Amino acid sequence: MILGVGNLLFTDEGVGIRVAEALQDRYEFPENVKVVDGGTLGMSLLGVVAEADHLIVVDAIRNGGEPGTLHRLAGEEIPKRILAKNSLHQVDLLEALTCCQALDKVPETVILGVEPEDITTLGIDMTPTVRARIDDLVQAALEELTSLGGSYCLRKEGESCVESEFVRRI
Repeated sequence: MILGVGNLLFTDEGVGIRVAEALQDRYEFPENVKVVDGGTLGMSLLGVVAEADHLIVVDAIRNGGEPGTLHRLAGEEIPKRILAKNSLHQVDLLEALTCCQALDKVPETVILGVEPEDITTLGIDMTPTVRARIDDLVQAALEELTSLGGSYCLRKEGESCVESEFVRRI
């Protein structure tokens, strides 16, 4: 599962959702791959997250770098960064992953993100710095997906992909 999270109302905070939208618009995925716009749903995502064996989360990540810097968090890095309370939906996401333990269904999780320039200004337009990194985050998500054995196909206007067109790199 590729899960875009964030808040579209606060400039760069919505980058995860924009990446999920780009993936849904540009690519087709087989039935075993889901792309989900998680918005700011937090704990409400528990059911969706618990379905996944592998979870690729895309979000704005404040990690002390220059705006536009790409980040990849995995394993033990995830709770440490999220516990820094970068945003409320990240804290809720960690809680949802923790609750998955009670269900004995914790997906292997990677968080991909970009250092935001502005996540406090009310506005639906992202900064040019972060907007310029959307294609890089889309590519990073596709690379994570294929490293897990997943596949995808470039969507052609008015046509659906056939099984032989799905890209798979192992």
